[in-house]
Amino acid sequence: MKKFILDLIVKKNETLNNQYSLLILTSTEKLPEILPGQFAEVRVDNSPNTFLRRPISINYIDYEANELWLLVQIVGDGTQKMSELKSGETLNLVFPLGNSFTLPENKDSKILLVGGGVGIAPLLYWGSYLKERGFTCNIVLGGRSKDNLLQLNEFNQFGNVYTTTEDGSHGEMGFVTQHSLLKSLHFDYIYTCGPTPMMKAVAAYATEKKTFCEVSLENTMACGFGACLCCVTDTTEGHLCVCTVGPVFNITKLKWQI
Repeated sequence: MKKFILDLIVKKNETLNNQYSLLILTSTEKLPEILPGQFAEVRVDNSPNTFLRRPISINYIDYEANELWLLVQIVGDGTQKMSELKSGETLNLVFPLGNSFTLPENKDSKILLVGGGVGIAPLLYWGSYLKERGFTCNIVLGGRSKDNLLQLNEFNQFGNVYTTTEDGSHGEMGFVTQHSLLKSLHFDYIYTCGPTPMMKAVAAYATEKKTFCEVSLENTMACGFGACLCCVTDTTEGHLCVCTVGPVFNITKLKWQI
């Protein structure tokens, strides 16, 4: 796919909690085609300690409103600056980068999306993409507490949403792989993104059930073009750059289960 370097305009900057902001961006031109799972490399201006672009998953695309959403977790100076952007300011993006999730072949397929933390970001757009094409999704979102669960209203538009929290403050107590839904239903496709231990647990579940499963890795991706090699991951095909071959991988290509 063609890549673009564009200055997008901040339409809205919504503080979700003390860790996350939602940037809703727009453009004077029509947004290009973007696939679920792809990401952007974001230039952070006016941040002396931020030398490299920041890789941010594309959270959602609304072509009718010409909006691109970025879910930003505040973890350092760069993302802190991004969370302070005001309406009307601009943000320079290189996008769309990386690959996408695999579309199921059968509309009757039982599909499960599993997300945790900022890993929910690519799954929102994927959920909307699936619904537009006639698929029905079950979605399990996990967090430490109810305050860590994000965008529940948005996810509810695209599937049946279930939650888990470690303290039991919302949904079932425990981890996403302990949700009763995974014990009561068999799924044909599982897609997941979140903390590595969570994704490994989901991958182990999928392997046990012999279920097709893709994960979206969150390795540090400084360049987005496979030049810096800081995002390399070990696979059954050798050491591959997550930013170019991924970030979406079938679990059979990862050495997690070996």
